[in-house]
Amino acid sequence: MSDTAYCYHCGTHHPKDEMRQIETKGGKRWRCIKSIAATKQGRAEREAFGRQTTAINKAEAQNRKARIAALNVER
Repeated sequence: MSDTAYCYHCGTHHPKDEMRQIETKGGKRWRCIKSIAATKQGRAEREAFGRQTTAINKAEAQNRKARIAALNVER
């Protein structure tokens, strides 16, 4: 079994020791401690956390897209 779990809140995989299972309407889901702590902050801090997470996810997606494009050019 994998040592990581997918955080449904921030959309990335984290080591399981950085995760907690949260009970939701749809059942139990994994959520990272960082995102849980961010929700306990004020609105401005939560929005800043969301913008930071979005920027990280966009950068990772662009890197993946560039690597795939580079592989396609080499063929």
